[in-house]
Amino acid sequence: MHVTRFNDHEFQDDELVCYCFNYTKSRIVNDYVGNGRSIILEKIVSAKNAGGCDCATKNPKKR
Repeated sequence: MHVTRFNDHEFQDDELVCYCFNYTKSRIVNDYVGNGRSIILEKIVSAKNAGGCDCATKNPKKR
């Protein structure tokens, strides 16, 4: 199993990274590898800019 650290948190492959859109670490990595860039990240940024992202309150680790 591969573990990635982000903001002092270790993400497991099947762990949710984005709670608004249910993206796991492995889905994000596969998106990047398969597309040469992260289309998922682009979707998240677009949704956030449009006010459609609420990960800060949906993430149970932040409560």
